[in-house]
Amino acid sequence: MPLTITKIPLALPFRMGAVNCFLLEGEAGAILIDTGVANQREELVERLTAAGCKPGTLKLIAITHGDFDHTGNAASLRARYGAPIGMHAGDAGMASQGDMFYNRKSGNPVLRWLAPFWAGFKKADRFEVDIPLADGNTLDAYGITAQVIEIPGHSSGSIGILTAAGELFSGDLFENSEKPGFGSIMDDPPTAQQSAEKLNSYGITTVYPGHGEPFQWEEFQARGIEEQ
Repeated sequence: MPLTITKIPLALPFRMGAVNCFLLEGEAGAILIDTGVANQREELVERLTAAGCKPGTLKLIAITHGDFDHTGNAASLRARYGAPIGMHAGDAGMASQGDMFYNRKSGNPVLRWLAPFWAGFKKADRFEVDIPLADGNTLDAYGITAQVIEIPGHSSGSIGILTAAGELFSGDLFENSEKPGFGSIMDDPPTAQQSAEKLNSYGITTVYPGHGEPFQWEEFQARGIEEQ
């Protein structure tokens, strides 16, 4: 059975666009990459149910980074499906402390205060990570032939998931709302540049960003990393 990828865009509050979740289904099970915002929980569950997800078939909830628009439904889905949550240890404090700026270098004080209300991340949505994901880890045990790549920049604990076919699920290192490029919010731009350069050696074909449409890696390369 070839890998099936289902993109599940979920609306952000205040008409601020959408965030992408991705359901990857293989012969031995499925994993969900990112979980959207809490106020779109019903929509997400409906989409997962329509895809046939149930306890035992969803093997892993993989989080690319700790922002609330990606972690908002992780705890609820773990309780519903019995699937463990995998995430990089560098961002785990965001989820356990309910603080998107837990490990970031900067952050507007007003934005720090507003973020939990904007994303709807309540105390009940906080969680501890079950499976720390780090560079080189494979996801074969969860039914998907893929590996974890550390790609810090948007946050220090950002990771990508790369399938055997070269499909990269990049979180917010990249976006494609208007054209392929780096994410619009970057905690450490020089490190983001290094992460993009690192990815050149991985044989990537298609990038599935956290926001916007999938794009071909060569589109990003053609523009030049330094020109992004």
